[in-house]
Amino acid sequence: MKNIPTWHEEHEIASTIGQRLADKVASGMGSWRFIIYQSIIVVIWMIINVIAYFKHWDPYPFILLNLLFSTQAAYAAPIIMMSQNRQNDRDRIQAEADYKTNIEAKIEIEALQKQLSKIEIEKLDKILKIMEEMKAK
Repeated sequence: MKNIPTWHEEHEIASTIGQRLADKVASGMGSWRFIIYQSIIVVIWMIINVIAYFKHWDPYPFILLNLLFSTQAAYAAPIIMMSQNRQNDRDRIQAEADYKTNIEAKIEIEALQKQLSKIEIEKLDKILKIMEEMKAK
C-alpha cells in the first residue's frame, strides 16, 4: 500500500532551503540553550575586558559588544518573522486539513445514523409482526 504523506510532510517537502534555515535559526534563538550560551559569552567578554592587563579590545561601556548585539538583532528579527509567517502557513494548512477531516467524519456519521435508523425500523417492524402473530393466536 502506498504511503500517503501527511499535510505536514507535504509542507516540509515544499519548503525551500532558506525557509528551513529560518525555522532552525528561529528555533535555536528561541531556546534556553542560546540564552545561556550567549549570557556566558557576554560575561566572559566583560570580565576579559575589565580585568585584562593588556589590550582592552572593547573597554567599558563595551561599544563593540553593543554593536554585535545590534547586528544580531537586525538579522534575528526578520528571520524570526519569516519563521512565524511559515508557522502561520502551517497552522492554516493544518486547519484546512482538520476541516476536511471533520467534513468527511460528519458524512460518515450521517451515513451510520441512517443505517442505524434503518436497522431500528426493521427491528420494530419485526417486533410488531411478532406481537400481531401472538395476538392472533
